[in-house]
Amino acid sequence: MDTRAVTHSEPTATAISGAQKSSCVDPEPSETVSERINTLLHSSGPGYILSLCPSEHYYIQSPLVFAAADQEISTAGYPLGHQRASLIVSGPDHTVAVDGTRPGCSGAMLRNIQINGNRGNAPPMPGGANVVFGGVNENQTIQYVRSYDPRSWSCIHLTEGDLSCRNVTVQNNDIGPCGAELLDEWADGISVSCQNSVVRNNLVMNPTDGGIVVFGSPGTQVYNNTIWVTNQTLLGGINMVDYLPWDGNYTDTVVRDNTIIGGYADAGGGTSGTSTVIKIGIAIGPRTWFGDEYLDNITFAGTVTGNRLSGAFVYGIAMSSAENFTVQDNVMFDNYTFIGGSGPSCPFNGDAVPAPAAFIYDTTTSTVSVQSDFQLVTDGDSLTCTLPPDGGDYWPYGKSPTLSLENLISSNTSTCDISTSESCLVAPPPNNPFWSLDRAAYALVLAAVAWYLWTLVLKRLRRRRLSRTGRHKRTRTYVGQIPITTEVLGKGIPVRQEPHVGKRRVF
Repeated sequence: MDTRAVTHSEPTATAISGAQKSSCVDPEPSETVSERINTLLHSSGPGYILSLCPSEHYYIQSPLVFAAADQEISTAGYPLGHQRASLIVSGPDHTVAVDGTRPGCSGAMLRNIQINGNRGNAPPMPGGANVVFGGVNENQTIQYVRSYDPRSWSCIHLTEGDLSCRNVTVQNNDIGPCGAELLDEWADGISVSCQNSVVRNNLVMNPTDGGIVVFGSPGTQVYNNTIWVTNQTLLGGINMVDYLPWDGNYTDTVVRDNTIIGGYADAGGGTSGTSTVIKIGIAIGPRTWFGDEYLDNITFAGTVTGNRLSGAFVYGIAMSSAENFTVQDNVMFDNYTFIGGSGPSCPFNGDAVPAPAAFIYDTTTSTVSVQSDFQLVTDGDSLTCTLPPDGGDYWPYGKSPTLSLENLISSNTSTCDISTSESCLVAPPPNNPFWSLDRAAYALVLAAVAWYLWTLVLKRLRRRRLSRTGRHKRTRTYVGQIPITTEVLGKGIPVRQEPHVGKRRVF
């Protein structure tokens, strides 16, 4: 294999010549492939392009680690779809397939490959995401990558390092599914904690924690992404709720022109047997997600504009404990509904969670600019504790987004290939007539069956054995987090979280 300068030419689906094919890394013997690839990266210096063979499967036993500036890992010829080489996480104790966080790896590029975290039906493991970039580096790129089924908490993670990471681009990737909807088995699609980064033109299907999670990341732009669910409930489509690690700073962070699709009814009628919703389409502010874990701390100075939501949600956009946010020109479109109610992990402080609605904010927000159709509610804490109905005819049955999956692929040159990529085979629902109930009739029906809805929720809870006292908590693990001390809610027990251990999430 040769050492040459990195080129950023657009990928093509042309045939791979014999010369190109012969220069790619042989996936056999699989027992040594991780070691052989890492030896090439560590011995070849800056600008080296490591080529994997098209359509081949690499069963890696340890992470592939970038070792110098401007290195690239890609499939020879830059194909799309299933012609991209596949990295399959296979070691007994590792979760990361590709690691770009080593110091001195600015300009690293990962492109035109597939990454299978290979979790299957197993419970999640502690560790990092399928792909971890960032750290103390800058100007890195992840594009035309399919990442799915991570063993740990995210499909792609841009870590902040010592808060010096900047200018990472994540574009034209097809992500998911990520995690399972069961308690503490969730995973993000894309997790961004690197400042001044760009996340655009990605397709994120069936994440379960956050579709795209923005951890402050001042100056980051998140736009033209599509997030949707088909058979698993998602806690949040796009999340701007994390106080750490940027102390709530979302200055010049913009989330705009994204499409978020909640659950739809099963084909052929207005019922759903999967109970699939997105609990919060866009979540803003720590109290929305964590309740009072961060006390009076807030997130501030972000912008959320021009986003489009359709399908079934509990809340379209929910905002709490936010300051100087601008939230304007976001719309519900085509067929949509708002359904769900309190679950067993909701706070037992005498206040019910707000009724399902399109856009809500509470009195802990201040000096925010919000569109006129926002509703002011008393308490917007811990809204992910809600649960959807246990099936039934509450789900909308309508048409897919105006910006269809096919159009998104065509207009943004996405890696998703409808005919070959499994992550594209289940698209949002096809065109169909709108749900027959108009808004007034829907409100009357919802009131009439409220008691019945509650019995269905209770039945669901009993079956899933979620009943417990207090709130659920989870720990995320990721690279570069400074040590912090926090308390377990309701226990008053200090918990020391060591380096590389993420924040404690409470629902």
